[in-house]
Amino acid sequence: MSSLIPTLKSYIRDEIIKKGGWVNAHAHADRAFTMTPDNIHIYRTANLQQKWDLVDEIKRTSSVEDYYARFSQAIELMISQGVTAFGTFVDIDPVCQDRAIIAAHRAREVYKNDIVLKFANQTLKGVIDPVAKQWFDIGADMVDMIGGLPYRDELDYGKGLEAMDILLEAAKSRGIMCHVHVDQFNTPTEKETEQLCDKTIEHGMQGRVVAIHGISIGSHTKNYRYALYEKMRQAKMMMIACPMAWIDSNRKEELMPFHNALTPADEMIPEGITVAIGTDNICDYMVPLCEGDMWQELSLLSAGCRFPDLDAMVEIASTNGRKVLGLEV
Repeated sequence: MSSLIPTLKSYIRDEIIKKGGWVNAHAHADRAFTMTPDNIHIYRTANLQQKWDLVDEIKRTSSVEDYYARFSQAIELMISQGVTAFGTFVDIDPVCQDRAIIAAHRAREVYKNDIVLKFANQTLKGVIDPVAKQWFDIGADMVDMIGGLPYRDELDYGKGLEAMDILLEAAKSRGIMCHVHVDQFNTPTEKETEQLCDKTIEHGMQGRVVAIHGISIGSHTKNYRYALYEKMRQAKMMMIACPMAWIDSNRKEELMPFHNALTPADEMIPEGITVAIGTDNICDYMVPLCEGDMWQELSLLSAGCRFPDLDAMVEIASTNGRKVLGLEV
């Protein structure tokens, strides 16, 4: 009897194993599995900016043990899929203080023989408010990568660029990488990736900064996109795509190029930009239907971008993930 012909899925998975295993380059494991049938209305009725504060209830009432349980569940889910490295943001702010990051370090010690864990500090309260800045400074010394959300400070104070300065200086002074959420709202009015490129070069952080999401890039004209890719090359900026997190982007009445609400990996990779993949939020207020399935993320990115480059898919899910986490040059 002839042997079975491998499916594309089995082929890609086998190749990923050869490359050292899956890498989940971005998540929020401290908030994983917090969505329940009783609070699904939050997802249906609140926008992302409102959810940034609505999660305060969970953060305020979660103990170190609660956070550790969620980290453990998320980590074991990754291990079960063959994930060998896992990068996650961790809330460190005036609401949860340091409880989540204490739990994260405990989990890293428990699972150190099974998976490599890398932490970045999530700044849902921004870095401009004095109390938020105090917790940012505390958190910056407890993580492997500086994490950021400049839009929070742009929304509250009109100081998104100043927030980028604070993030990049914190990373530079500590000699670590910087991972920044940018261009999340799928609109051509956003140009955060370009701003981050400019700030990266200004601070001399080329090759040490990773953009996360970049959804709005696809809403810009082709000329703008390719000029941006050139700027990303100059900044040696890498990108993490989280397809399930943004496939639910709301319909808009703005006129823009037809595109999917996905990071345009099909354009970035041929232009020499390193693209990795992450799950982002897993079963929480932000993305309640994401189950942390790495194959689902990878296949959605490939299909949605019409980019069935098998070698590139393998790199996105493995080697590129280690690059953005600073585990591989």
